Amino acid sequence: MKNEIKTINRRGFLEHSAKITAAGFLMSRLPAESKKLISFEGEIKVALIGCGGRGTGAISQALEADPDVRLVAMADAFGDQAEECLKTLIEKFVDSEKINVNRETIFTGFDAYKQAIDMADVVILITPPAFRPLHFEYAISQGKHVFMEKPVATDVAGIRTVLAAGKEARRKKLNVVVGLQRHYQRSYQSIKNKIDRGKIGEIISGQVYWNSGGVWVRPRETGQTELEYQMRNWYYFNWLCGDHIVEQHIHNIDVANWFIGSTPVSAQGMGGREVRKGKDHGQIFDHHFVEFTYKNGQVVASQCRHQKGCMNRVEEVFQGTRGNVTTNSSHFGLIKNKRGKVVFNHEGENDINPYQQEHNELFSAIKAGDYRMDDTNRGAEATMSAILGRMATYSGEKITWDEAMDFDHKLVPELHSFNDNAPVQPDKEGNYPIPVPGVSTYR
Repeated sequence: MKNEIKTINRRGFLEHSAKITAAGFLMSRLPAESKKLISFEGEIKVALIGCGGRGTGAISQALEADPDVRLVAMADAFGDQAEECLKTLIEKFVDSEKINVNRETIFTGFDAYKQAIDMADVVILITPPAFRPLHFEYAISQGKHVFMEKPVATDVAGIRTVLAAGKEARRKKLNVVVGLQRHYQRSYQSIKNKIDRGKIGEIISGQVYWNSGGVWVRPRETGQTELEYQMRNWYYFNWLCGDHIVEQHIHNIDVANWFIGSTPVSAQGMGGREVRKGKDHGQIFDHHFVEFTYKNGQVVASQCRHQKGCMNRVEEVFQGTRGNVTTNSSHFGLIKNKRGKVVFNHEGENDINPYQQEHNELFSAIKAGDYRMDDTNRGAEATMSAILGRMATYSGEKITWDEAMDFDHKLVPELHSFNDNAPVQPDKEGNYPIPVPGVSTYR
């Protein structure tokens, strides 16, 4: 890696751009070249791959994790997303020298990730999930430490790629953190500790929930190719998102795996589209219900729903032979005995934000020269568990873990430009193929 990197003369730049409101104009004002900054001992160079809202949040947390972290490269398929991300970062870190990029180090297009990754010591992977296996594999091949968001894939082929790259990461002693941040949240950690010490006995059943009103929709714009439209509206296409059981409900399914200590051996369930079923809602279901069965006979009932005006619930509940436990992301962890008496209550109003903590621990390990962060298998297992649930709801069949892992299941094609064919196409009325239980195979 080069000992020198190009950087924005940030104070001079801000003097000329204080009134900028359009991100595109901001990018046009960036110098192609500017003074060079000599790298200093201990500096950690970071590349951001995927510059949407979550990418902007993740890189902000990475920059705040250690005073020596520097953003040196950015990559996104869409230039406007990179522009908006950079604008936000410059405004947020106005009094620091952490944003060391210029027009030469902001890359766009389908192969942009390679150029950005090559410049960094640590890579932040926050694109739509479809591209995670490809980007993770390349980052590890180039010897980079990685933070990657969940889920880590949308199909079984992607899971296999991630597992293989994770094995290589361990061989190379690279740190990998996956954005299943409940593992870095003190309330969940304290409850898991109590479970391991037998506070509720053996877990025999559970219920996990992500029921909400849903997320954004991005309408089709004039001049977009079909592939660009789908990538802009990525949440609603299975090959890109994995459906919300994979993209969102993975958090709760992951907690079930974590607390029970294994992955499901089988899944069966139901789902469909009752409310959110317009053309702009692509292919995905608006509700899923899955029964996951684990190796010791535990059954976890899994619910996720995107329907407005209904009961919202995002938490996990487990029943043990000696007591029950309830957890959620609001720093809440509660254990009751069989008589209903509270025996443990985590009061965590002042707990550190787990989104920040996962970056704090990653960069602490990197700076110390330690190899202690290895989330790859856990992230792949949580993702595969959610994919297994999706296969069950889409097909209406009971599917075992081994059957799913053996399935020839590849949703994501090789892509090079927005003129490439999208892997799914609308019919003449603009409707996309929807899974039909009892008819569809695993998808």
